[in-house]
Amino acid sequence: MGFYDRHILPKVLHLACGMKPIRYQRRKVVPEASGRVLEIGIGSGLNLPYYDPAKVEKLWGLEPAAEIRQMAEKAAVGAPFPIEFIGLPGESIPLDDASIDTVVTTYTLCTIPDAVATLREMRRVLKPGGKLLFSEHGKAPDAEVKRWQDRLDTVWGHIAGGCHLNRDIPALLREGGFAVEKLDTMYIPGPRPLSFNYWGSATPA
Repeated sequence: MGFYDRHILPKVLHLACGMKPIRYQRRKVVPEASGRVLEIGIGSGLNLPYYDPAKVEKLWGLEPAAEIRQMAEKAAVGAPFPIEFIGLPGESIPLDDASIDTVVTTYTLCTIPDAVATLREMRRVLKPGGKLLFSEHGKAPDAEVKRWQDRLDTVWGHIAGGCHLNRDIPALLREGGFAVEKLDTMYIPGPRPLSFNYWGSATPA
């Protein structure tokens, strides 16, 4: 990792992912998490204020990037429930089968190199009847916006930590072994190639 990835990118991601429209999206899904919770891509801990302490037994926060994970660890000081941080890639989650009640992923599936493998790991660790809560950006429904997403995707990935603009989130969920239970979509405020959002819940298929 170069200087940009270690020192600049974590701050850029923290600011970009903490903008008001994205905070509003987080509030739509994170408070629904309950029991033993695994957050994939906890980043700098931006979801922590939105968990309901009355519902969460323990939170595991998976974040491979050490520089960003350190920001989350600072944000977690004094949290009203136990938090354990995991530094391994999401493609190999070091938790037992059927050990988690809720998996949370927000603005993460766009960045994971093998999103399907990671979703299959999420499915593996979820208990029967467990739930995946998600809020993600991705492939837009409008042809002109989609063309811009395809044009910008590679360049955007280089400056945004490997983020992809054009991933088909419902298709990834299905390929990863999930049945979408609830799905809402909209453009949130911002440049349209970056701002088409999907959010809702899914269960192991």
